[in-house]
Amino acid sequence: MTLLTILRYPDKRLNKVAKPVTQFDARLKKLVADMAETMYEAPGVGLAATQVDQHIQLVVIDTSDEHNQLQVFINLEIIWASEERKVYEEGCLSVPGIYDGVERAAQVRVRALDLQGQPFELLADELLAVCIQHEMDHLLGKVFVEYLSPLKRNRIKIRMQKEEREIERSNSSAPYGAPRRGRTGSQ
Repeated sequence: MTLLTILRYPDKRLNKVAKPVTQFDARLKKLVADMAETMYEAPGVGLAATQVDQHIQLVVIDTSDEHNQLQVFINLEIIWASEERKVYEEGCLSVPGIYDGVERAAQVRVRALDLQGQPFELLADELLAVCIQHEMDHLLGKVFVEYLSPLKRNRIKIRMQKEEREIERSNSSAPYGAPRRGRTGSQ
């Protein structure tokens, strides 16, 4: 398995809309394994393929404390959302270190395909419902900070750009052969 590079906000590739998965092959299985390893290492509870510059409708989620209940959602669609709304404190591997309240449906019912291409439906609430909606946004080219005020969003954008420049500067100043700092986000 391979650790993948997580795109950081405000990278424009995060705004690409993902295309449906049509091939359920070994390449897809490897991508799922690599995404899961990347998500666990970061550490996070969800990761969309868009965040690793693969613009297909693929999401991995594991909200368990033990990190042993990986769920794979392919061609994910929300088919019902409760009228009840809740505000959850969200973070994102593409916006490391930033957390803020986002209002979302308290429950959602989703339809998706599993890794073998078999359809399934799931009713989700609490953290799983939040993760599904958050990752679904990524597939639609939206990052959670877009729910925040323009002022907050601009401050976050400036902070992320500054951190990116610092990372690039530290990577370019490392001596030849020295390990370079990774670009994988953390939450």
